[in-house]
Amino acid sequence: MGRSLSFDRAAEVYDRTRVTDPREIAAAIDLLASVLPPGPVLEIGVGTGALAIPLAGHGRRVVGLDVSTQMLARLAAKGPPAGLDVLVADATRLPVRDGAFAGGYGRWVLHLIEAWPDAVRELCRVVRRPGTVVVEPGGYSGQWRTVWLRFVEELGPAAAPIGLDVRGGYADLDAAFASCGGTLREVASTASSVDSSLARFFTEVAERSYSWTWRVADDDLASAIETVRRWAVERYGPDLDARFDADAPHRWRVYDLGN
Repeated sequence: MGRSLSFDRAAEVYDRTRVTDPREIAAAIDLLASVLPPGPVLEIGVGTGALAIPLAGHGRRVVGLDVSTQMLARLAAKGPPAGLDVLVADATRLPVRDGAFAGGYGRWVLHLIEAWPDAVRELCRVVRRPGTVVVEPGGYSGQWRTVWLRFVEELGPAAAPIGLDVRGGYADLDAAFASCGGTLREVASTASSVDSSLARFFTEVAERSYSWTWRVADDDLASAIETVRRWAVERYGPDLDARFDADAPHRWRVYDLGN
């Protein structure tokens, strides 16, 4: 059984460095509410509850799980609604009976799970037929993706995802769902406006705010930051404090599970 990467070390900065704009969260909730069947739903990698709390607040019964006790502590401190239950569990071995949920979803989590196909199989096992699973695989978008890929190129395997690797596309993910009877219905986009700069991003990389930095040696990370900074100046211009690529939509893959 593969390992799942815990976000305990990022719990204090997670909400500051990830998307928390209320309009963008509302768009994600509207999407989930429109594609997930009526009934209880499961979120894997619930984290600090950015999606689960508002989804439950809109009357949906949600169970969220995570391997990080620190992230769940942050969620609890927000005073989650009565419709949300959470538990400490690994997505590759869900402590849930078959067909317990009408649907399931996960955002930015499968790249953190070494045995991510097992997590897909478990999601499909606990969602009743017909049902729906929604996944936002992550991996950045727009020019932010170009900068991230430049970092991964510089850092090598230490910065590559331990789980689902979407650098080459989504065929592996689609195949994993197909093996469980899942069919890709659509890829739905929700708008995301990133209020950040390259200078801020480089600072957050140096602070190891992102999981792809956690296995990188200190000297290697410092060297890569300087190399990518010089590359960015040549490619995008010297003003690294300017707002960078504000439009970075999120893309959700909606899978239907047949009878």
